[in-house]
Amino acid sequence: MLPSHDRFAYSPITARPDFSWPDGKRLAVYVALCVEHFSYGSGLGLAYSPGLSHPNSYNWGWREYGNRVGGWRLIELFEEYGLPLTVLLNSACYDHCPELVAAHRRRGDEIVAHGRTNSEHQNGMDEASERAIIAEVTARIREAEGAPPAGWMSPGAHPSARTEDLLAQAGYGYTLDWPIDDQPVWMATKGGPLLAMPYPHEVNDVPMVVLHDGTATAFADMAIDNLEEMLAQSERQSLVYGITIHSFIVGQPFRLRQFRRVMEALARHRDRIWFTTAGACAQHYATLFPAPGDLSTQGTQS
Repeated sequence: MLPSHDRFAYSPITARPDFSWPDGKRLAVYVALCVEHFSYGSGLGLAYSPGLSHPNSYNWGWREYGNRVGGWRLIELFEEYGLPLTVLLNSACYDHCPELVAAHRRRGDEIVAHGRTNSEHQNGMDEASERAIIAEVTARIREAEGAPPAGWMSPGAHPSARTEDLLAQAGYGYTLDWPIDDQPVWMATKGGPLLAMPYPHEVNDVPMVVLHDGTATAFADMAIDNLEEMLAQSERQSLVYGITIHSFIVGQPFRLRQFRRVMEALARHRDRIWFTTAGACAQHYATLFPAPGDLSTQGTQS
C-alpha cells in the first residue's frame, strides 16, 4: 500500500445517497473571492512578470490593484446580479484596507479565514508557528465580525500535513484545502471531524490565468462550460460548483468584462441553482449527513 493521509476512505461519486439542496435545487454554486494583502519587499506571492526578480515594487503594485480598484468593481458586479460572495480574507486586510472588508460585511458576505497574508505559507512551518497563526487569524476575524470563521483556506493553497488537525482543534467546521470532490467529504482529524468542501483548482483564475496563461475569454468559457455540464450532471445527483477569483486578476477591467458572461449564465439558470456560500453549503450538508461517529477519534497525521 502507498502512504496515505488516513483522513477519509475512497468513495466513488456514483455510489452516494441521493439528496437535494434547499428548495429542491440540485446544484449549489458559490463564488470565492480572494482578498489578499502582501508584504512589501519580502515573502511569497504570485509573480506575473517573467524575467524580473521577485518580490519587487512593480509586482506588489499589481497585486495591490485588487484592494484599491478590482475588489470594488467586483462588489459592484455582484451587487448588480444580487449574488453572495465567499470572501477568502487575509486577516492583514483589516489593517491595510478596512474599507474593503467593511463593504463585504455590509453585503453579508461570508468571511473565510485565508491566513494572515499570502506572503507566508503554512507548509514548512513548525507546528507551534502554524498553530499560532491559526489562532491569531481566528481571533482577528472573531473580533471584527462578531463570530469566528467557520471555514479556512490556506494561503497559496499550501497547507501542511497537520493543518486539518489544527483547524479542527481550533473549532473550524470546514476546509477548502482539498480539491478532491464535487460533494462535501468528512475528514478525520485529531480534533474531530472536519468537512472538506468542494474547491476549484481549475475554475480558478490563478492556475488558469497566471500559471497557464489563459485568456480572459478562455477563463469565462471554462466557467460557463463547467456550469452547463454540472447542471446536466446534477440532474442525477446534487453537486457543488465553486468558482475562485482574485480581486487583482478578474478585477482587471478586461477580465471583468468577460466575467460578466459568467454572471449572465448563472442568472439564466437562477431557477435551477442554489446560490450560496461555502459556509452555508457546509452547514446544510452537515445537517443532512452528520459526521460519522467513527471519524471522531481517527486521524493519524503527525
